[in-house]
Amino acid sequence: MPVYEYTALDRAGKNVAGIIDADSTVAARQKLRASGKYPVEVQETEARSTPAGAAGFTLPSFFNRVRPDDIHALTRQLATLLNAGIPLVGALDALMEQTASPPLKKIIAQVKESVNEGNSLTNALKKHPKLFSGIYINMVRAGEASGSLDVVLERLADFGEHQQALKGRFQAALIYPLFMAVIGAGVLFFLLSFVVPNLTQIFTEMKQVLPLPTTLLIGFSTFMRSYWWLILLLIIGVILALKEFVKRPGGRSVWDGIKLRAPLFGQINRKIALARFGRTLGSLLQSGVPLITSLEIVRNIVNNVLIGEVIDGAMEDIQAGKSLNFALARSAWFPPVFRQMVAVGEQSGDLEKMLHKIADAYEREVENRITGLTALIEPIMILLMAVIVGFIVISILLPIFEMNQMVG
Repeated sequence: MPVYEYTALDRAGKNVAGIIDADSTVAARQKLRASGKYPVEVQETEARSTPAGAAGFTLPSFFNRVRPDDIHALTRQLATLLNAGIPLVGALDALMEQTASPPLKKIIAQVKESVNEGNSLTNALKKHPKLFSGIYINMVRAGEASGSLDVVLERLADFGEHQQALKGRFQAALIYPLFMAVIGAGVLFFLLSFVVPNLTQIFTEMKQVLPLPTTLLIGFSTFMRSYWWLILLLIIGVILALKEFVKRPGGRSVWDGIKLRAPLFGQINRKIALARFGRTLGSLLQSGVPLITSLEIVRNIVNNVLIGEVIDGAMEDIQAGKSLNFALARSAWFPPVFRQMVAVGEQSGDLEKMLHKIADAYEREVENRITGLTALIEPIMILLMAVIVGFIVISILLPIFEMNQMVG
């Protein structure tokens, strides 16, 4: 059933706009009149799930994109409606009327149309892979197969909101250091490019031997003022070269290895990967998704080639009849504590619950470590800025002191 965007007049004569599904333009107009609206313009449209940053990006699409928070709210509302005994099509219809986001309305209308045609909700959602991830679609499939779609959707909403909240806390912890770095770099660039040259010009015109710090400062300031564009091009070139290197299989493997082994941040990245592994695998297994299928999904979500290779080997071992604990034991990326908790979960039959506990523990550790690093970075950045500004001040004052001594 096609989806139409309409502009109409309500009973009070006010302009209203929205989305409606109907068999044809004529049927859409009739449906609007039946609801007490006089159609002014009715135009067929298509649901698009293109997120910001994808091909065909425009500024309006950035502001009208479907946000992760919208998907989480939609999932929880759909779970509530299904739990109240409302049929799937009726629940989707109610969501379409309540949703304020025009792009999301189009998506819901398209999903409803597909369900009306006899497709399952899983197949309807698969048409929008950029909005509904592999874990989302597989959990919905398991919920439909088990007859507990409302319960699975509730778990999906919890999972998505939890991940979004965790991501928000990490971003909030890093905002201040990044802000300090950007402001500090801008201030130093302004000092070296505009302030220092004016102050040191008098020293160069005196044609006398200058102290080494002053000479270094003048040379660096002259270079910054004359070749700032070269520095900028060099930085951009390095970033583009790194991106191109990471796109290649060998480069991606090297980069992922650096992320896991780097001092300070390597341990954080490992714990993030393990927390994501435990949370996602636990949610999938809890929803009835088979272990092998769950591991295939987790492999993509972990987003690390080295850990992905470990998961590939684990799937082969499990298919050969081995336990998950045994399959992970051959990798150094999964520590003994992680494997012991997995073994306890397998022996007790509560693997899903144990995986969630593992994820909770690692997420707390990551959050505490990031908070500690943030607290450490702030004084280091302030000290570094103080040293640089102090060097600039001393370099300017030294020639003045020497001039005073000569006059005296």
